[in-house]
Amino acid sequence: MPLSRTASLLAIYPHITSRDRLLLQLLDDHQVLTTGQIHRMLFAARRTCQLRLNELAALGLIERFRFPRDGGGSQPWHWTLGHHGRRFQAAAHERLEPTARASNQTVQRLSANPHLTHLVLTNEFFVRLAEHARWHGEARLDRWWSEHVTHEQFRTITADGHGLWSAGGATVGFFLETDTGSEALGSRVVAKLAKYATFIRETGARYPVLFWLGSEQREEHLHRLLPGQHTSVPVATAGHAADPAGRVWLPRGCSSRVELAELPSDHGQPVAANPNYDDGVFLL
Repeated sequence: MPLSRTASLLAIYPHITSRDRLLLQLLDDHQVLTTGQIHRMLFAARRTCQLRLNELAALGLIERFRFPRDGGGSQPWHWTLGHHGRRFQAAAHERLEPTARASNQTVQRLSANPHLTHLVLTNEFFVRLAEHARWHGEARLDRWWSEHVTHEQFRTITADGHGLWSAGGATVGFFLETDTGSEALGSRVVAKLAKYATFIRETGARYPVLFWLGSEQREEHLHRLLPGQHTSVPVATAGHAADPAGRVWLPRGCSSRVELAELPSDHGQPVAANPNYDDGVFLL
């Protein structure tokens, strides 16, 4: 039975598992995940995932929305924190408790955000890494930072995300630029390299910038534009269809693809973790 918006959080505690807490934290950090993304990271069976999400929604911990697909059918359910989920996360991180009105407005703004597709696609990149690590014991997603946290930590960097990926005995830091095809490659995408060049000069950290592109044509076009453009910045590209953990990355000036863990990465001055965010993505 759904709980009222003024119900005590203590009444919900007996229903919250450790996996639920991880999901609430992921939604707090990254705003929205689809049913499929949650299933691949946290559940073995899709039906079990669907049933549990509905139970959490009945408790007011999460909410869902979706839109119709052009041409027929529906998009997948998109899940975000519900009012009680936002209250729980606020208590966990010693933030002010949101009002029911504020929680409702947050969901409405997220669902109507014109950049929602870009956000879900960016999260998909990290979900695939987390899924790979879940089934490959030698691999680990050590850090998954959102655009907001990345900017908070690095200040001058406004990447779509930042991560640390470990595999094969190597740890690679990277910045992610998710391309949906809406920006001009020359005037907007390549121009982003200037801020990374400045970051390298100021910190000594040389994290590869990963351009995740929607088509082979845009990838080829981008590589034609790269020569002579901020050569101090390591750049690699791959397509949306690829497993980002695999041998799919084409570094600047190279003719063969490499795995993510094989990209050169110099951490320079260590970056402290956000005190309100756990670096690790620990999957059940």
